[in-house]
Amino acid sequence: MNPHFSTKQHVRPEWVDYNGHMNDAEYAKAFSIAAEDFIDYIGLDEKGRSEHAYTIFTLETHICYLKEAHQGEELTIRSQILDKDVKRIHQFLLMENNEGELVATMEQMLMGMDRKEGKPKPFPEVVAKKIDEIFNEDAKIDKPKQVGRIIGIKRK
Repeated sequence: MNPHFSTKQHVRPEWVDYNGHMNDAEYAKAFSIAAEDFIDYIGLDEKGRSEHAYTIFTLETHICYLKEAHQGEELTIRSQILDKDVKRIHQFLLMENNEGELVATMEQMLMGMDRKEGKPKPFPEVVAKKIDEIFNEDAKIDKPKQVGRIIGIKRK
């Protein structure tokens, strides 16, 4: 997978739990930080949010925990836009360790919001163009097998 956007983080000491690995809530935090980096990347950093009076809210998430991460370990979080419309992004984030092993995934739905009205509105034009550019590149990448996963007990 060669996505358009990725970011790196390290497992912080405060993210490690009594089991000696990254706590489940901290995976969500790491993904949230990566999502914020992505939002900045598409033009909605602090300046862009102020200039356009626009922001992004998270509507839904689904995390799959696949491997333990330990204190100090470097993690790369890659983004893939699976779908989009004028005000929403269906995004998939993949967390990998230095060995390229998949540690966790997060699927999420993001919604663009007009900050003045407090309502969903289409992305500002410059942001929409950046999202289109990324989506067109990401569409060339196979969808990860965790996409659309449903929680349930498998019966034999």
